[in-house]
Amino acid sequence: MPEPNLGAALLDWYDDHARDLPWRVGPAARAAGIVPDPYRVWLSEVMLQQTTVATVTRYYVRFTALWPRLADLAAAPEAAVMAEWAGLGYYSRARNLIACARAVMARHGGVFPDTAAELRRLPGIGPYTAAAIAAIAFDRAEAVVDGNVERVMARLFAVPDPLPAAKPALCAHADRLTPRRRPGDHAQALMDLGATICTPKSPACGICPLAPACAARAVGIAAELPRKAPKPPKPVRHGVAYVGRRADGALLVERRPDRGLLGGMLGWPGCDWRGAPADPPAEGAWRDAGAEVRHSFTHFHLRLRVMVADLPARTRPARGFFEPAHSFRPGALPIAMRKAWDVARGQFAATLPD
Repeated sequence: MPEPNLGAALLDWYDDHARDLPWRVGPAARAAGIVPDPYRVWLSEVMLQQTTVATVTRYYVRFTALWPRLADLAAAPEAAVMAEWAGLGYYSRARNLIACARAVMARHGGVFPDTAAELRRLPGIGPYTAAAIAAIAFDRAEAVVDGNVERVMARLFAVPDPLPAAKPALCAHADRLTPRRRPGDHAQALMDLGATICTPKSPACGICPLAPACAARAVGIAAELPRKAPKPPKPVRHGVAYVGRRADGALLVERRPDRGLLGGMLGWPGCDWRGAPADPPAEGAWRDAGAEVRHSFTHFHLRLRVMVADLPARTRPARGFFEPAHSFRPGALPIAMRKAWDVARGQFAATLPD
């Protein structure tokens, strides 16, 4: 069982070793009275879901440069926000981001509520995100349990049960350890410990501030935990992407439905990826680009056949619309669609966007 002074040892370590992250108010700044901005805490936590810190940092810096305040993001055109999110994945997060920003403006006068219960009533904010915002932005004594914290708890208490079944027990351990003093720093300290010391492979137990209290280390099984239940193999789905270029260089695109994969994102007309055939979106001499796009989502692998066509200047598409060459940004496409563009662009003349 962990020692009573466990929390103090963790915070002492964090005071010396906290990661310098662009959305974080570090322990020295907190001690000096600088308060985290709830908008930036919320934005970073939404971006960090299922995404690495290295990837999020680039997006976070750009987002906060474009929309430095909640009111700026709430007023931004949805298409602009979705375009900036492209490549970050899990696109429902971007739709919820816009909805949440507007809800905070409409319901709370632009001020985030300061309790987890109230935060959970906002679009796209679940139990974890609500706890993280409440703890980090408002110093509420909430247990914040991400993948890093699950790993620390599994090892600290030698929990043998595999995830996801073990999650309630791990959350209960984290809740018992959450202090009333500096709960925001405590939450971030556990995250940092899991990210830098108590890593998935080869944990650095020799320099861990919690090593004397770690039950898994005591019996030599730290590196084996947490155990995970085997995942079933992902199915493979097949589809087609039609990439058409008009004589003036404009490209035929469509906005995907708000609901479903890549919801609200710009992409190439195609099928539903469930086996139903799709007619070409416009009349033309469509030809196979000769290479298959492969992309993996959370629950399945996708294989896309890419079809291309040079379309007449007066083409009237049955689906989608033409994006002028001067405003087309491949970087605004989600990754699967960007891969299709990489295959298709070589089939057209030079001077196309990178």
